[in-house]
Amino acid sequence: MLSYILYLVFLIPLCFLNNSWWLIQNLLFFISLIFLFNINFFSWSNLSYVFGFDYLSYGLVMLSFWICVLMIMASYSVIRYKFYNNLFLFMILMLMMMLYFTFCSLSLISFYFFFEGSLIPTLFLIFGWGYQPERLQAGVYLLFYTLFASLPLLLGILYLYNNSNYLVFSLMYMYDFFNFYLYLSMILAFLVKMPMYLVHLWLPKAHVEAPVSGSMILAGVLLKLGGYGLLRVFEYLMNIGIIINMFWLSISLIGGFLVSLMCLRQVDIKALIAYSSVAHMGLVVGGMMTLNIWGFYMTFVLMIAHGLCSSGLFCLANISYERLGSRSLLINKGLLNLMPSLTLWWFLLSSCNMAAPPSLNLLGEIGLFNSMMGWMWMVMLFLMLISFFSAAYTLYMYSYSQHGVYYSGMFSSVSGYGREYLLLML
Repeated sequence: MLSYILYLVFLIPLCFLNNSWWLIQNLLFFISLIFLFNINFFSWSNLSYVFGFDYLSYGLVMLSFWICVLMIMASYSVIRYKFYNNLFLFMILMLMMMLYFTFCSLSLISFYFFFEGSLIPTLFLIFGWGYQPERLQAGVYLLFYTLFASLPLLLGILYLYNNSNYLVFSLMYMYDFFNFYLYLSMILAFLVKMPMYLVHLWLPKAHVEAPVSGSMILAGVLLKLGGYGLLRVFEYLMNIGIIINMFWLSISLIGGFLVSLMCLRQVDIKALIAYSSVAHMGLVVGGMMTLNIWGFYMTFVLMIAHGLCSSGLFCLANISYERLGSRSLLINKGLLNLMPSLTLWWFLLSSCNMAAPPSLNLLGEIGLFNSMMGWMWMVMLFLMLISFFSAAYTLYMYSYSQHGVYYSGMFSSVSGYGREYLLLML
């Protein structure tokens, strides 16, 4: 446990060497490999006083290591143009450490501390390396949505500590609090982070303004923080959750349907992918709120699958953006003529996004449908609509970007770099 932490800490001075980004990338790759072989199938492992592993934390830490490697691979333009690349790597490592601590913390208060701390490097990534001047507005949106919801979380944690005198996750299941305000304060911060439908407005803004690495880590891991927190706090909010959760479930399902409709009228590729991740997370929230075992397992599966697939799509959008200088679907038609080899990757990741059979997303969505229909069969209507429209907007994105008449004046055929193929393959 401590070895990983020291590994990450000793990577920090390497940021400030001159051309050391490949070194950091390879070392992060190695640590993810070491971490992969370290899984064990017991309940809690690698315990220390503050940190420890679970199944849940294991999968999510693995995902965040993986996506950090891919972030450094994807944002080669920052490194090539020497645009404060040392600070950039430093931010990525700080974010990695924060995520690692968040997923592995045993006590609620340290979880809260690192949960909020992971906001700061993300904010710096958006402010420092974003694309348009509106990134200030996007960063402020992100900051205030998260902070308004997270102060009640701190108060709820302090209330718990006052009542039960400890805050360890693995001991919390002995309690079953029946307190509406506690329930609301504990759950609201994670619902904003997920994001649920009514509080999702920060996500498309932040995604459109963020650099590609910011988008990848935002879609890949920071959305999973909310799901992880919900899975952890429902251990002691079961009884009241059974009563009130119907409200959140209906909001997230109706919201997923409405967001799928909003996807169909987007012209910005990144905004479309961001809204699609809101729709996926609506399914995740809905399945988690049913509080049965199918829902809990399958939220985990769909979170992992969505992290991999969505960050891959953001990476593809960035590759075409670096070539063409535009993210609009109206201009970037006919990429099939321009980059024939990348079309295969567009197709594979799009089919994963609409949960076609070989993907993990299919498994997760089928399990969530199971859990929600076992809870109430009326949900079937919205589940059908969400499934159908998810396939619809994914096909819309794929066909509009790959087919059609090529718009711009460049009639050359551009193939991607080997780096990009490696990146998408991982």
